[in-house]
Amino acid sequence: MKQQQKTIDAVIVGGSYAGLAAGMTLGRSMREVLIIDSGKPCNAQTPHAHNFLTQDGNTPARIAALGREQVLAYPTVQFITDEVLDVTGEDLLFQIKTASGQRIATKKVLFATGIKDQLPDIDGLAACWGISVIHCPYCHGYEYRSEPTGLLMNGEMAFEKARMIHHWTKQLTLFTNGESTIGDAERQLTEMGIVIVETPLQKIVHTDGYLNQVVLTDGNKVTLQALYAHAPFIQHNSLPEKLGCALSESGHIKVDVFQKTTVPGIYAAGDNVTMLRSVATAVASGTSAGAFINHALIMGGY
Repeated sequence: MKQQQKTIDAVIVGGSYAGLAAGMTLGRSMREVLIIDSGKPCNAQTPHAHNFLTQDGNTPARIAALGREQVLAYPTVQFITDEVLDVTGEDLLFQIKTASGQRIATKKVLFATGIKDQLPDIDGLAACWGISVIHCPYCHGYEYRSEPTGLLMNGEMAFEKARMIHHWTKQLTLFTNGESTIGDAERQLTEMGIVIVETPLQKIVHTDGYLNQVVLTDGNKVTLQALYAHAPFIQHNSLPEKLGCALSESGHIKVDVFQKTTVPGIYAAGDNVTMLRSVATAVASGTSAGAFINHALIMGGY
């Protein structure tokens, strides 16, 4: 007689900060949990994480390693390096298929899979991403305070972001990378001392990811220490959308206050659900997701 497959309480897809935080919460709730991680974090080349209490300045990799160590101290939590290829079934009866051929039955699924940046095709930019080409002043602004800084952006968003970054540094150059579409608000920026350059960027000159200058298509060079850039993104994992999880206009997975997606039994947490992209917010949403999954299971599973 064939042995019936055991159904665990939750599978967490993605083992970075949100996934680990959810795993800890569920482990402390005595839930059987499997965390599956592909080992491809989006901040792999970022040298330091900031604005996270008790871990300020630590490396993202070290924070994640310490997190895994602490989470796996709970005997009901397991962690494997693998890739989830498919999720089928319905609430309380999901089936997970992985690249290594594993099949796991689970009651709940949490996607903590993050997002994938679609970086501009500018020579040198990818090598500097997360080091000196940055996205968030709360994560990196203090380290580059008062330094010659650039902002690669255009339109209304550029106007708002330039005013914000100007708080950290008055040596600010706004690169619209083509004809400015800021409109009448451009005058306000110039009155603040912000230089506006419309000539497109050709190349970023750097040393091991640390910016030295940007080269424009007309050959002119601008010395910079940091460059803020707004990169469009896609979901790092397409499975939530294939399962029917709705996305917001911004491209994030829609969740309610309980971290539930629009598909029963499927939850999401971390960078894939919010524009507030940081280690601290990922940990917070993962902790919430773990608590709400446990609560749902206590209340009958739904």
